[in-house]
Amino acid sequence: MAQAVIVDAVRTAFGRRNGALREMRPDSLLAFAVKSVVVKSGIAPEAIDDLIAGCVSQAGEQGANVGRLAVLLSGLPVRVAGVSLNRMCGSSQQAVHFAAQAVAAGDARYVLAGGVENMSRVPMFTDVTLGQGEFRGFEILNPALFEHHELIHQVESAERIAERWKISRAECDEFSKTSHRRAHAALEQFKQREILATPGVDADGKAILLARDEGVRAVLDEARMAAMNPVFRQPGEGVVTAANASQISDGASAVLIADEDAARADGLRARARFKARVVVGSDPTMQLDGVIPATHEALRRARLSVKDLDWIEVNEAFASVALCWAREFKPDMDKLNPWGGAIAHGHPLGATGGALMAKMLAGLEATGGTLGLQVMCIGHGMATATIIERI
Repeated sequence: MAQAVIVDAVRTAFGRRNGALREMRPDSLLAFAVKSVVVKSGIAPEAIDDLIAGCVSQAGEQGANVGRLAVLLSGLPVRVAGVSLNRMCGSSQQAVHFAAQAVAAGDARYVLAGGVENMSRVPMFTDVTLGQGEFRGFEILNPALFEHHELIHQVESAERIAERWKISRAECDEFSKTSHRRAHAALEQFKQREILATPGVDADGKAILLARDEGVRAVLDEARMAAMNPVFRQPGEGVVTAANASQISDGASAVLIADEDAARADGLRARARFKARVVVGSDPTMQLDGVIPATHEALRRARLSVKDLDWIEVNEAFASVALCWAREFKPDMDKLNPWGGAIAHGHPLGATGGALMAKMLAGLEATGGTLGLQVMCIGHGMATATIIERI
Protein backbone atom coordinates (compact mmCIF):
# COMPACT_ATOMS: atom_id res chain seq x y z
CA MET A 1 0.00 0.00 0.00
CA ALA A 2 1.31 3.45 -0.91
CA GLN A 3 2.15 5.95 1.84
CA ALA A 4 0.07 9.12 1.53
CA VAL A 5 1.86 12.32 2.54
CA ILE A 6 1.14 16.03 2.64
CA VAL A 7 3.40 17.97 0.29
CA ASP A 8 1.93 21.42 0.90
CA ALA A 9 -1.11 23.15 2.38
CA VAL A 10 -2.42 26.71 2.14
CA ARG A 11 -5.48 28.74 2.95
CA THR A 12 -6.74 32.14 2.01
CA ALA A 13 -6.95 34.86 4.58
CA PHE A 14 -10.47 34.63 6.01
CA GLY A 15 -12.81 37.53 5.38
CA ARG A 16 -15.63 38.65 7.64
CA ARG A 17 -19.17 38.31 6.39
CA ASN A 18 -19.69 41.11 3.85
CA GLY A 19 -16.06 42.04 4.32
CA ALA A 20 -13.01 42.07 2.08
CA LEU A 21 -13.87 38.89 0.14
CA ARG A 22 -17.50 39.78 -0.48
CA GLU A 23 -16.97 40.40 -4.20
CA MET A 24 -15.02 37.21 -4.99
CA ARG A 25 -17.13 34.32 -6.24
CA PRO A 26 -16.55 31.10 -4.30
CA ASP A 27 -15.46 29.14 -7.37
CA SER A 28 -12.84 31.82 -8.06
CA LEU A 29 -11.79 31.82 -4.39
CA LEU A 30 -11.22 28.06 -4.45
CA ALA A 31 -9.41 28.33 -7.79
CA PHE A 32 -7.08 30.91 -6.24
CA ALA A 33 -6.19 28.56 -3.36
CA VAL A 34 -5.73 25.62 -5.74
CA LYS A 35 -3.49 27.52 -8.13
CA SER A 36 -1.47 28.89 -5.20
CA VAL A 37 -0.73 25.47 -3.67
CA VAL A 38 0.30 24.12 -7.06
CA VAL A 39 2.73 26.99 -7.61
CA LYS A 40 4.01 26.92 -4.03
CA SER A 41 4.64 23.17 -4.02
CA GLY A 42 6.38 23.11 -7.39
CA ILE A 43 4.35 20.17 -8.68
CA ALA A 44 3.88 19.83 -12.43
CA PRO A 45 0.17 20.59 -12.97
CA GLU A 46 -0.20 17.70 -15.41
CA ALA A 47 0.78 15.26 -12.64
CA ILE A 48 -2.36 15.99 -10.61
CA ASP A 49 -5.10 13.37 -10.86
CA ASP A 50 -8.08 14.87 -9.05
CA LEU A 51 -9.43 17.69 -6.88
CA ILE A 52 -11.74 16.85 -3.99
CA ALA A 53 -13.49 19.94 -2.62
CA GLY A 54 -15.57 20.38 0.50
CA CYS A 55 -18.49 22.79 0.31
CA VAL A 56 -21.56 22.85 2.55
CA SER A 57 -24.09 25.13 0.85
CA GLN A 58 -23.91 23.68 -2.64
CA ALA A 59 -26.33 26.04 -4.32
CA GLY A 60 -26.13 29.16 -6.46
CA GLU A 61 -22.52 30.17 -7.00
CA GLN A 62 -21.41 27.14 -4.98
CA GLY A 63 -23.49 24.73 -7.03
CA ALA A 64 -22.76 22.90 -10.29
CA ASN A 65 -19.80 21.03 -8.71
CA VAL A 66 -17.66 23.88 -7.43
CA GLY A 67 -14.66 21.53 -7.31
CA ARG A 68 -14.66 20.93 -11.06
CA LEU A 69 -15.35 24.60 -11.78
CA ALA A 70 -12.34 25.55 -9.66
CA VAL A 71 -10.15 23.23 -11.75
CA LEU A 72 -11.31 24.94 -14.94
CA LEU A 73 -10.83 28.42 -13.46
CA SER A 74 -7.39 27.64 -12.04
CA GLY A 75 -5.77 26.87 -15.37
CA LEU A 76 -5.05 23.26 -14.47
CA PRO A 77 -5.13 20.81 -17.39
CA VAL A 78 -8.68 19.81 -18.27
CA ARG A 79 -7.79 16.17 -17.63
CA VAL A 80 -7.68 16.98 -13.89
CA ALA A 81 -11.05 15.89 -12.52
CA GLY A 82 -12.97 17.59 -9.73
CA VAL A 83 -15.69 16.61 -7.28
CA SER A 84 -17.51 18.32 -4.42
CA LEU A 85 -18.66 16.81 -1.13
CA ASN A 86 -20.66 17.89 1.88
CA ARG A 87 -19.87 16.50 5.31
CA MET A 88 -20.99 19.80 6.76
CA CYS A 89 -18.34 21.48 8.95
CA GLY A 90 -15.92 18.59 8.40
CA SER A 91 -16.18 18.76 4.62
CA SER A 92 -12.64 19.71 3.66
CA GLN A 93 -11.14 17.57 6.41
CA GLN A 94 -13.07 14.71 4.83
CA ALA A 95 -11.73 15.80 1.44
CA VAL A 96 -8.21 15.40 2.83
CA HIS A 97 -9.15 11.92 4.08
CA PHE A 98 -10.59 10.87 0.72
CA ALA A 99 -7.53 12.20 -1.10
CA ALA A 100 -5.17 10.29 1.19
CA GLN A 101 -7.27 7.14 0.80
CA ALA A 102 -7.17 7.40 -3.00
CA VAL A 103 -3.39 7.72 -2.90
CA ALA A 104 -2.97 4.89 -0.38
CA ALA A 105 -5.18 2.63 -2.53
CA GLY A 106 -3.01 3.30 -5.57
CA ASP A 107 -5.83 4.99 -7.50
CA ALA A 108 -3.92 8.28 -7.76
CA ARG A 109 -0.43 9.67 -7.22
CA TYR A 110 -1.34 13.31 -6.57
CA VAL A 111 -4.68 14.62 -5.33
CA LEU A 112 -5.66 18.13 -4.33
CA ALA A 113 -8.02 18.39 -1.37
CA GLY A 114 -9.59 21.49 0.09
CA GLY A 115 -12.77 23.46 0.26
CA VAL A 116 -14.54 26.75 0.02
CA GLU A 117 -17.39 28.74 1.49
CA ASN A 118 -18.18 32.34 0.68
CA MET A 119 -20.91 32.87 3.22
CA SER A 120 -21.35 36.49 2.18
CA ARG A 121 -22.45 35.43 -1.30
CA VAL A 122 -24.06 32.06 -0.53
CA PRO A 123 -25.60 32.25 2.95
CA MET A 124 -25.70 29.19 5.17
CA PHE A 125 -28.76 26.99 4.50
CA THR A 126 -29.14 28.24 0.92
CA ASP A 127 -29.09 24.60 -0.17
CA VAL A 128 -31.94 23.88 2.26
CA THR A 129 -34.14 26.87 1.51
CA LEU A 130 -33.46 26.59 -2.24
CA GLY A 131 -33.20 30.34 -2.41
CA GLN A 132 -36.70 30.91 -1.04
CA GLY A 133 -35.63 33.14 1.82
CA GLU A 134 -34.16 32.96 5.28
CA PHE A 135 -33.86 29.61 7.04
CA ARG A 136 -36.48 29.56 9.80
CA GLY A 137 -36.30 26.06 11.22
CA PHE A 138 -36.28 22.38 10.42
CA GLU A 139 -39.65 22.26 8.67
CA ILE A 140 -37.92 21.32 5.42
CA LEU A 141 -36.61 18.06 6.91
CA ASN A 142 -38.46 14.77 6.65
CA PRO A 143 -41.03 14.71 9.50
CA ALA A 144 -40.22 11.03 10.07
CA LEU A 145 -36.78 12.06 11.36
CA PHE A 146 -38.41 13.60 14.41
CA GLU A 147 -40.04 10.27 15.26
CA HIS A 148 -36.54 8.87 15.79
CA HIS A 149 -34.46 11.79 17.05
CA GLU A 150 -34.79 15.15 18.74
CA LEU A 151 -33.21 17.38 16.11
CA ILE A 152 -32.37 20.85 17.43
CA HIS A 153 -30.32 23.87 16.43
CA GLN A 154 -26.56 23.59 17.01
CA VAL A 155 -26.66 26.52 19.42
CA GLU A 156 -29.02 24.56 21.66
CA SER A 157 -26.73 21.54 21.38
CA ALA A 158 -23.82 23.72 22.47
CA GLU A 159 -25.89 24.86 25.46
CA ARG A 160 -26.67 21.29 26.45
CA ILE A 161 -22.99 20.40 26.17
CA ALA A 162 -22.21 23.25 28.57
CA GLU A 163 -24.80 21.89 30.99
CA ARG A 164 -23.54 18.31 30.82
CA TRP A 165 -19.89 19.24 31.32
CA LYS A 166 -20.68 22.07 33.77
CA ILE A 167 -19.07 24.77 31.63
CA SER A 168 -19.85 28.32 32.71
CA ARG A 169 -20.45 31.48 30.71
CA ALA A 170 -17.29 32.95 32.23
CA GLU A 171 -15.25 29.98 30.98
CA CYS A 172 -16.68 30.33 27.47
CA ASP A 173 -15.92 34.05 27.36
CA GLU A 174 -12.40 33.53 28.68
CA PHE A 175 -11.79 30.85 26.06
CA SER A 176 -12.97 33.29 23.39
CA LYS A 177 -10.57 35.97 24.61
CA THR A 178 -7.72 33.47 24.54
CA SER A 179 -8.59 32.52 20.97
CA HIS A 180 -8.33 36.13 19.79
CA ARG A 181 -5.15 36.79 21.76
CA ARG A 182 -3.44 33.69 20.42
CA ALA A 183 -4.57 34.33 16.85
CA HIS A 184 -3.31 37.90 16.97
CA ALA A 185 0.00 36.85 18.53
CA ALA A 186 0.50 34.17 15.86
CA LEU A 187 -0.10 36.66 13.06
CA GLU A 188 2.43 39.01 14.61
CA GLN A 189 5.09 36.50 15.65
CA PHE A 190 4.93 33.74 13.04
CA LYS A 191 3.42 35.61 10.06
CA GLN A 192 1.56 32.32 9.41
CA ARG A 193 3.13 31.15 6.18
CA GLU A 194 0.09 29.05 5.30
CA ILE A 195 -2.04 32.19 4.78
CA LEU A 196 -2.24 33.51 1.24
CA ALA A 197 -2.46 37.24 0.60
CA THR A 198 -5.88 37.13 -1.03
CA PRO A 199 -7.37 39.57 -3.56
CA GLY A 200 -10.23 41.51 -2.00
CA VAL A 201 -11.76 44.95 -1.64
CA ASP A 202 -11.87 47.49 1.16
CA ALA A 203 -15.00 49.14 2.55
CA ASP A 204 -15.08 51.52 -0.42
CA GLY A 205 -14.69 48.76 -2.99
CA LYS A 206 -11.04 49.51 -3.77
CA ALA A 207 -8.87 46.50 -4.65
CA ILE A 208 -6.61 45.28 -1.82
CA LEU A 209 -4.68 42.18 -0.80
CA LEU A 210 -6.06 40.70 2.41
CA ALA A 211 -3.00 39.30 4.16
CA ARG A 212 -4.53 38.39 7.53
CA ASP A 213 -7.86 37.23 8.91
CA GLU A 214 -10.37 40.04 9.29
CA GLY A 215 -12.09 38.54 12.31
CA VAL A 216 -9.09 38.52 14.64
CA ARG A 217 -9.32 41.30 17.20
CA ALA A 218 -6.12 42.90 18.45
CA VAL A 219 -8.10 44.71 21.16
CA LEU A 220 -11.03 43.07 22.93
CA ASP A 221 -14.02 44.94 24.30
CA GLU A 222 -14.40 42.77 27.37
CA ALA A 223 -17.24 44.82 28.85
CA ARG A 224 -19.28 44.45 25.68
CA MET A 225 -18.57 40.72 25.59
CA ALA A 226 -19.74 40.30 29.18
CA ALA A 227 -22.94 42.26 28.46
CA MET A 228 -24.01 40.13 25.50
CA ASN A 229 -27.17 38.08 25.90
CA PRO A 230 -27.20 34.37 25.04
CA VAL A 231 -28.21 33.62 21.45
CA PHE A 232 -31.18 31.37 22.25
CA ARG A 233 -31.73 31.38 26.00
CA GLN A 234 -32.79 34.03 28.46
CA PRO A 235 -30.14 36.27 30.06
CA GLY A 236 -28.45 34.41 32.87
CA GLU A 237 -29.72 31.06 31.63
CA GLY A 238 -27.34 30.28 28.79
CA VAL A 239 -23.67 30.49 27.86
CA VAL A 240 -23.55 30.75 24.05
CA THR A 241 -23.21 34.27 22.66
CA ALA A 242 -22.03 35.66 19.35
CA ALA A 243 -18.70 36.41 21.04
CA ASN A 244 -17.89 32.84 22.08
CA ALA A 245 -19.03 31.08 18.91
CA SER A 246 -17.35 30.81 15.51
CA GLN A 247 -17.61 33.71 13.09
CA ILE A 248 -19.44 33.52 9.76
CA SER A 249 -16.66 33.96 7.22
CA ASP A 250 -15.45 33.66 3.63
CA GLY A 251 -12.43 31.58 2.64
CA ALA A 252 -10.85 28.64 0.84
CA SER A 253 -8.16 26.05 1.48
CA ALA A 254 -6.07 23.62 -0.56
CA VAL A 255 -3.87 20.67 0.47
CA LEU A 256 -1.65 18.65 -1.90
CA ILE A 257 -1.63 14.93 -1.04
CA ALA A 258 0.90 12.65 -2.73
CA ASP A 259 2.26 9.15 -2.95
CA GLU A 260 5.48 9.47 -0.94
CA ASP A 261 7.59 7.52 -3.45
CA ALA A 262 6.22 9.52 -6.38
CA ALA A 263 6.86 12.80 -4.61
CA ARG A 264 10.44 11.80 -3.81
CA ALA A 265 11.05 10.73 -7.41
CA ASP A 266 9.66 14.04 -8.67
CA GLY A 267 11.86 16.06 -6.32
CA LEU A 268 9.03 17.20 -4.02
CA ARG A 269 9.46 17.35 -0.25
CA ALA A 270 6.91 15.54 1.88
CA ARG A 271 6.07 17.58 4.99
CA ALA A 272 3.87 15.14 6.94
CA ARG A 273 2.39 11.65 6.85
CA PHE A 274 -0.91 10.37 8.22
CA LYS A 275 -1.06 8.38 11.44
CA ALA A 276 -4.88 8.14 11.64
CA ARG A 277 -7.99 9.23 9.74
CA VAL A 278 -11.35 8.84 11.49
CA VAL A 279 -15.00 9.69 11.05
CA VAL A 280 -17.67 8.80 13.61
CA GLY A 281 -21.37 9.27 14.07
CA SER A 282 -22.65 10.52 17.42
CA ASP A 283 -25.86 11.52 19.16
CA PRO A 284 -27.71 13.87 16.75
CA THR A 285 -29.25 15.85 19.61
CA MET A 286 -26.02 16.65 21.42
CA GLN A 287 -24.55 16.52 17.88
CA LEU A 288 -21.30 18.38 18.68
CA ASP A 289 -19.72 16.06 21.25
CA GLY A 290 -18.58 13.56 18.61
CA VAL A 291 -15.13 15.14 18.93
CA ILE A 292 -14.62 13.00 22.03
CA PRO A 293 -15.19 9.50 20.54
CA ALA A 294 -13.45 10.59 17.33
CA THR A 295 -10.36 11.55 19.32
CA HIS A 296 -10.39 8.30 21.28
CA GLU A 297 -10.54 6.32 18.05
CA ALA A 298 -7.82 8.35 16.32
CA LEU A 299 -5.50 7.94 19.30
CA ARG A 300 -6.23 4.21 19.42
CA ARG A 301 -5.41 3.74 15.75
CA ALA A 302 -2.24 5.80 16.00
CA ARG A 303 -1.25 4.06 19.27
CA LEU A 304 -0.76 7.40 20.95
CA SER A 305 -2.00 9.30 23.99
CA VAL A 306 -2.93 12.96 24.30
CA LYS A 307 0.38 13.52 26.09
CA ASP A 308 2.23 12.47 22.91
CA LEU A 309 0.68 15.29 20.88
CA ASP A 310 2.55 18.51 20.20
CA TRP A 311 -0.35 20.40 18.58
CA ILE A 312 -4.11 19.99 18.97
CA GLU A 313 -6.74 21.65 16.77
CA VAL A 314 -10.29 21.32 18.09
CA ASN A 315 -12.50 23.41 15.83
CA GLU A 316 -14.04 26.26 17.78
CA ALA A 317 -17.57 25.97 16.47
CA PHE A 318 -18.54 26.99 20.00
CA ALA A 319 -16.35 27.51 23.03
CA SER A 320 -18.29 24.84 24.91
CA VAL A 321 -17.27 22.21 22.32
CA ALA A 322 -13.54 22.78 22.78
CA LEU A 323 -13.98 23.05 26.53
CA CYS A 324 -15.92 19.78 26.85
CA TRP A 325 -13.13 18.12 24.84
CA ALA A 326 -10.60 19.59 27.28
CA ARG A 327 -12.67 18.36 30.26
CA GLU A 328 -12.45 14.81 28.93
CA PHE A 329 -8.79 14.68 27.83
CA LYS A 330 -7.15 17.14 30.24
CA PRO A 331 -4.49 18.27 27.75
CA ASP A 332 -1.72 20.78 28.20
CA MET A 333 -3.90 23.81 27.37
CA ASP A 334 -0.95 25.56 25.72
CA LYS A 335 -1.13 22.87 23.02
CA LEU A 336 -4.87 23.31 22.40
CA ASN A 337 -5.42 25.71 19.49
CA PRO A 338 -2.08 27.48 20.03
CA TRP A 339 -2.76 29.97 17.23
CA GLY A 340 -6.40 30.55 18.15
CA GLY A 341 -9.36 29.13 16.31
CA ALA A 342 -12.64 29.79 14.54
CA ILE A 343 -13.90 32.09 17.30
CA ALA A 344 -11.12 34.46 16.22
CA HIS A 345 -10.28 33.74 12.59
CA GLY A 346 -13.68 32.56 11.46
CA HIS A 347 -15.30 29.41 10.11
CA PRO A 348 -16.02 29.38 6.35
CA LEU A 349 -17.73 26.02 6.66
CA GLY A 350 -16.48 24.04 3.66
CA ALA A 351 -12.97 25.51 3.86
CA THR A 352 -12.18 25.18 7.55
CA GLY A 353 -11.04 21.55 7.62
CA GLY A 354 -8.30 22.11 5.04
CA ALA A 355 -7.43 25.44 6.64
CA LEU A 356 -6.94 23.92 10.08
CA MET A 357 -4.73 21.24 8.53
CA ALA A 358 -2.62 23.94 6.86
CA LYS A 359 -2.43 25.89 10.12
CA MET A 360 -1.52 22.83 12.17
CA LEU A 361 1.25 21.81 9.76
CA ALA A 362 2.67 25.34 9.72
CA GLY A 363 2.45 25.47 13.51
CA LEU A 364 4.25 22.18 14.00
CA GLU A 365 7.05 23.36 11.74
CA ALA A 366 7.28 26.76 13.40
CA THR A 367 7.51 25.30 16.90
CA GLY A 368 9.51 22.15 16.15
CA GLY A 369 6.63 19.80 16.98
CA THR A 370 6.08 16.38 15.43
CA LEU A 371 2.57 15.05 16.13
CA GLY A 372 -0.68 16.93 15.57
CA LEU A 373 -4.36 16.11 16.06
CA GLN A 374 -7.20 17.87 14.24
CA VAL A 375 -10.79 17.14 15.25
CA MET A 376 -14.04 18.80 14.17
CA CYS A 377 -17.65 18.55 15.32
CA ILE A 378 -20.27 18.15 12.59
CA GLY A 379 -24.01 18.79 12.40
CA HIS A 380 -26.55 15.98 12.87
CA GLY A 381 -24.02 14.23 15.13
CA MET A 382 -20.69 13.38 13.48
CA ALA A 383 -17.00 14.20 13.86
CA THR A 384 -13.80 13.87 11.85
CA ALA A 385 -10.33 13.41 13.33
CA THR A 386 -6.87 13.28 11.78
CA ILE A 387 -3.45 12.67 13.31
CA ILE A 388 -0.41 13.67 11.29
CA GLU A 389 3.30 13.23 11.88
CA ARG A 390 5.64 15.91 10.61
CA ILE A 391 8.49 14.53 8.55
